[in-house]
Amino acid sequence: MPETPSTSCAPALTGGKTVPEAVRERPRLFVTLTAPGFGPVHRVTDDGSRCRLRRDDPHCAHGKPLSCSLSHGDGDLLAGQPLCPACYDYPGHVLWHAHAGRLWDRFTTAVHRHLASAAGIPRSRLGGHLVVSFAKVAEYQQRAAVHFHAVVRLDGPAGPGTAPPGWATSELLVDAVCAAAASVTVRVPESAAYGTEVLGWGRQLDARPIYSFGDGAGLSDDAVAAYVAKYVTKGAADTAAGLDHPVSGLDDIRTAHLSGHVRALMGTCWRLGGLPELEHLRLRAWAHTLGNRGHILTKSRRYSTTYAALRAGRAEHQRAGAGAIDEPDTATEAAWRYVGSGHTPGAALIAAGIAEDLARNREIAREELAGGWG
Repeated sequence: MPETPSTSCAPALTGGKTVPEAVRERPRLFVTLTAPGFGPVHRVTDDGSRCRLRRDDPHCAHGKPLSCSLSHGDGDLLAGQPLCPACYDYPGHVLWHAHAGRLWDRFTTAVHRHLASAAGIPRSRLGGHLVVSFAKVAEYQQRAAVHFHAVVRLDGPAGPGTAPPGWATSELLVDAVCAAAASVTVRVPESAAYGTEVLGWGRQLDARPIYSFGDGAGLSDDAVAAYVAKYVTKGAADTAAGLDHPVSGLDDIRTAHLSGHVRALMGTCWRLGGLPELEHLRLRAWAHTLGNRGHILTKSRRYSTTYAALRAGRAEHQRAGAGAIDEPDTATEAAWRYVGSGHTPGAALIAAGIAEDLARNREIAREELAGGWG
């Protein structure tokens, strides 16, 4: 079985694969950090309520209504689309994606600084008392803005095998995360194309302690491990991101079978990518991901086991081979032959129906979103 991000991250919550089970007793948080708002969009409402019902029926400077009396569910083509594309801050959205990695780095630095300050020790000596480990998963929201789910854990100075000092509690970690998220910003080089941009995290912040399975309070580590694994294994087709391959120009963007909102974001990447002051961001090279250059998952070195350790363990198991089987009645089959491939007759009918539904949905989407990116 190939190594995947989820196979190296789940043990950091529940133990196993060189990670001691004692990590279940460490202070741990499940943190969600979001992008700020770049303009009102149509929202999915799980309870069937109206999207943006307003009594005064306001309109923007372009004459577009700033209210919506519809109820949007999952799969609704309007969900995540701006109420007025002309009002939407597309440069801010793209530039936030391009700087999200730097914003995360400043966030983790601020968490360390807050913990050291709370303990009354210099920031440079914090590593002698504890280690802050994390794993971060990126997910595109329906408005095509990335937000991050992160597991943050406090260990002793030697890593997962040691406990942090008594003053390093989950409550202190929550305070550090909230203070860091509210304080850090990144300034983008000023340009006549968009003015001055100071980027920070969105106001929607969630930081909840993770408890051992069976504690009966809050989030359980088993549930969080499954939740993180779900987002790690989601493919590009399951997100509101752009394309899974780079684009070569505006023609590729205009003809892409995507929503007008996503095409506008990709087009903004291409336009801003031509500015000398933003050349270092390589926005055109990353236009297909809406300017986001980050990997779907990143983790600190001591958070969990490594791929090298997983491969070494698998190689050792394979070297043991049949010699590791001591049962005399066990039969080992070492010969293989090709039987065939494809669906069974029943599965073929199901697959054909799914393919027909997907083709019909794509055709409906093209008709609804006809007009292309402007």
